[in-house]
Amino acid sequence: QVQLVESGGGLVQPGGSLRLSCAATGNIFSIKTMAWYRQAPGKERELVAAISSSSSTNYADSVKGRFTISRDNAKNTVYLQMNSLKPEDTAVYYCNSRILTTTRSQVELWGQGTLVTVSS
Repeated sequence: QVQLVESGGGLVQPGGSLRLSCAATGNIFSIKTMAWYRQAPGKERELVAAISSSSSTNYADSVKGRFTISRDNAKNTVYLQMNSLKPEDTAVYYCNSRILTTTRSQVELWGQGTLVTVSS
């Protein structure tokens, strides 16, 4: 069994910073892609940032220049460093990953979600 476990959400003031973490655990052979999505109340889930196995990155225009996605392959962990946070960044953030298990089964997983609230 493989799972994604998220942490790092919380309350932060506008202009502040926060770092989210997502660790993949279980019978992992390799991790193909890792990404962060978010969903605000009444809105559709949207891609925030993604990183490939070659460390190529992609960001939503709304967070470009403020957020940074990175990965630690030794720890099977992806991070999202969020700087200059705005109230419109408030959402539940979800980790997503495509994983090849030790039984050579390819799965796509979602984390449980972590709430980020940007407010004074």
